[in-house]
Amino acid sequence: MTGFAEHLQDALGANYRLDRELTGGGMSRVFVAVDRILGRKVVVKVLPPELAAGVNRDRFRREIQVAAQLQHPHIVPLLSAGEQDDLLWYTMPYIEGESLRAALERKRAFSVRDVMRILHDIVDALAFAHSHGVIHRDIKPANILTQGSHALVADFGVAKALSAALPLSSVTSAGIAIGTPAYMAPEQLAGDAAADHRMDIYAVGLLAYELVTGVSPFTSPSPRETLAAQLTRDPQPLHEVSPAIPRSLSTLIMRCLAKDPAQRPQTADEILHELDSMTMPLGVTRERWHACEDLTSAMDGCRGSGDPRRGDWRRRVRRRSIRQTDATAGRRAAETRRRTSGEVGGHCANSAGRTAKTGKADPQPR
Repeated sequence: MTGFAEHLQDALGANYRLDRELTGGGMSRVFVAVDRILGRKVVVKVLPPELAAGVNRDRFRREIQVAAQLQHPHIVPLLSAGEQDDLLWYTMPYIEGESLRAALERKRAFSVRDVMRILHDIVDALAFAHSHGVIHRDIKPANILTQGSHALVADFGVAKALSAALPLSSVTSAGIAIGTPAYMAPEQLAGDAAADHRMDIYAVGLLAYELVTGVSPFTSPSPRETLAAQLTRDPQPLHEVSPAIPRSLSTLIMRCLAKDPAQRPQTADEILHELDSMTMPLGVTRERWHACEDLTSAMDGCRGSGDPRRGDWRRRVRRRSIRQTDATAGRRAAETRRRTSGEVGGHCANSAGRTAKTGKADPQPR
């Protein structure tokens, strides 16, 4: 155990036992620890002392408390936070799985279905957070964790907590950007005080583009060139880079990447509706489709991810739901036809009666 890890272990006390350090923590150092009381693994993210020294701890604590209120199936929750001397840390559950960054680095190919499923989970989490006034500000592959067939968003509110708690001079002198430049919206890079939740929508577009193509649309040799590309260059249309992607999905992702926030989808809910319209069978309502999703997810939990019957159960439930919808739609169509034919027949009979009574022919339409 290194000197820093020993220092952190002393600060955590007897409730946690540090296991190992993970890489790729960005601004923080990341450790896996064991909660001795509950016997479970947790992740401990700790700010390095040189960064923690400039943090307004009261403001950091307030922002972390706001983020900790987010309880959603696709958000990794904050469990606790603590501070001692020059250390500042927070804990979250340890997720058995991998991040999208790890998947991309091992060259995993994501199908269109995979991309749409992942996007749906991420945007669902964003819609919930935005409705509670919380903006993520650092959506990127490293902050999206996969667990089974689901995607979970980590570090919600942490970037906001740091940006609110750190004075600008400390951020500049440390050379640290709050957020990750390769996944930041132009208004976020420019430091626009009016930047809002639509910066997360732009980051979703960048993430989706990379999942489809395997590379970021603004990959450059240096951070400076990456920043310049983000501010000035439009990415190549996605359907030209990957012709197999449906044009509707390509158009949605490219709208998310608009430099002007007013030209992007204005809410995460708007993206959800568009994704649903691409995946729901014709005639199936959004409510029925999500009810079906909820049922199959519950069955996944009961059966376990390793059960060989899991996929068959999901398909059977989906088919049954769609058959029920088709049957309902068929009954309604038949009823409409009967009602329409009855009205037309009645109209014809009445017209014939009037003609016989008056002895006059119906007027011809002009």
